[in-house]
Amino acid sequence: MEENLDLISNLPPEILRYIISFIPLKEAVRSSTLSTTWRQVLAPIPVTLEAEIKGLAIHEARKEVSEVLGRFLSSYSCPERWKLSLGVNQYKKDCLIREDDELVVLATKGVEKELHLSLFEQSHKGNDKPFHLELQPKSSPNNLQNHPTQSASFSSLRTLHLRSVNNQVTNLVSDLFAGCHLLESLKLEKCVGLQELDVEMSSLRSLEVMDCPGILSITVSAPKLKSFWYRGILPAMQLKSAFDLVEANLDLEGGIGLNEFDCEEVLCLLASLKEVQILTISGWLLEWMCTAGVIFGRLEFQFNKLVELCWLSSSMDRSKRDSLACFLNICPSLEKLFVKMNRTLSSITCQFFHHYWHEPHLWMDYEMVKSNTSQLKHLKMFSLAGFLGDEDEVLLMELLLSKAVVLESMTIT
Repeated sequence: MEENLDLISNLPPEILRYIISFIPLKEAVRSSTLSTTWRQVLAPIPVTLEAEIKGLAIHEARKEVSEVLGRFLSSYSCPERWKLSLGVNQYKKDCLIREDDELVVLATKGVEKELHLSLFEQSHKGNDKPFHLELQPKSSPNNLQNHPTQSASFSSLRTLHLRSVNNQVTNLVSDLFAGCHLLESLKLEKCVGLQELDVEMSSLRSLEVMDCPGILSITVSAPKLKSFWYRGILPAMQLKSAFDLVEANLDLEGGIGLNEFDCEEVLCLLASLKEVQILTISGWLLEWMCTAGVIFGRLEFQFNKLVELCWLSSSMDRSKRDSLACFLNICPSLEKLFVKMNRTLSSITCQFFHHYWHEPHLWMDYEMVKSNTSQLKHLKMFSLAGFLGDEDEVLLMELLLSKAVVLESMTIT
């Protein structure tokens, strides 16, 4: 019997790099797990800058880092990774470095003008200090004249993924972002200490903010934004001029954290999302709003374009079921409804609110709930994941069967 020969792995490295240039960057990075040969194809190239920037003033050091990354982005012919070792982990008044620490930046680029920056520090002292991150492209004619290659490299970038940004490198990240005039997709992930995020960009179409545990506020001004994904605790969020927004994901699995629940702020947020076609939302948020006195049917806006709704929770009970039914009253065009219950998530207990008017159905019996729920004239598909057979789950199914007059499929898992 002939042995199966791995002919591809025996090809020269430059041919292997050419091959992976045809697949998405995420899959190209995964290919490094196939064998030692493939691991070497995208092995990070070490670049040490500490000797060059040691002792320089802050603006000179940031300029040095920008130039190195500019050279890294000068070509997108194939995926590539650089491992930058920098003495830039702490900003002081006149010096950028601290002798006993080192910042490592793993930079990965893809052929679709994509850049991923992951930051790691040898010392984690002080990395959780709160900071404000402002991301806004800035025109810089002098910079274009003095460093045309570097400026062109950043200005052509389309996708940027930032991971583990902390208070030590806030100004450096803002400097890098200032040259990204054509950026379309931005993702921030696991930024410990990030409290305030301001993003202003006319070209941005997709924004993701994931797992930043201390965040208090997010302000976004991006008139071309089509997709907004958020996962974490509930901060104060403002989406300005997001008239083209198609998809919004509000996975608020962390509850409110140490923040205060402001019902008016949440209503303003939902009003800014009223034109979306696809919405994911945490069930506890609707429950809290109803308990606080919100009557969805009396609001000045509806989700008239919403065709797909995904409701997330750790479990189903009467108030969650009824608040969902109430919210469906302002989704007249809904075609697909997904109810997903993840039993591993922590239950978020509803606060006690002082108020004088309530969503009436929360204090009615089930028959009154049914009679006050609007007909779902366009709902064709319903999916319930995490079903345990609880009474409130069964009653929700019964409610939908009675209201969804054109329902074609119901999936229970």
